[in-house]
Amino acid sequence: MTSSPQRLPGEAPGPPAGLTRFNTSPDSAALAALHEVCASSAWGSKLLAQRPYATVEALFDASDAAMAELSAEDLAEAMAGHPPIGRPKPGDPTSSREQSGMAGASERLKAEMLELNLSYQDKFGHVFLICATGRTGEQMRDAVRERIGNSPEQEREIVRTELGKINRIRLTRLAELVEEESA
Repeated sequence: MTSSPQRLPGEAPGPPAGLTRFNTSPDSAALAALHEVCASSAWGSKLLAQRPYATVEALFDASDAAMAELSAEDLAEAMAGHPPIGRPKPGDPTSSREQSGMAGASERLKAEMLELNLSYQDKFGHVFLICATGRTGEQMRDAVRERIGNSPEQEREIVRTELGKINRIRLTRLAELVEEESA
């Protein structure tokens, strides 16, 4: 039986196992993990360049700063990694989990969301993007109804904010993942 390392009184715990693994992974593996969080190569490169991260909060801060610096093209690249609300990527547990609020939606609501998604995409040229975690289908529908009236500039900044929220959720999962021990 192995024991946990002893900490001195008042000593802060080390970073979560997933963050330690991310910090020490080869660049190619870390970049692949970041691409699963956000499809923007500029965002991923900025976070990769700042490793190692002492805390999850430091990783969040780097993510927020990188998100604030993304160009319109970088944002488009990030959005391309997200499926439309109500249609998670088949076989992708992340998009299914994040969009679980639509899982139990009525056929009527799903059809309405599809119509709204298409109208939004026609207007803005990209999928409607919202941090769907914890939102009901009705809340997401109401959000797209409200946001479709925005200007492209307003919507780009809302999308930037929503991507930042999604990235934080996904980075939390990345930092908390504990690699299974081999038997």
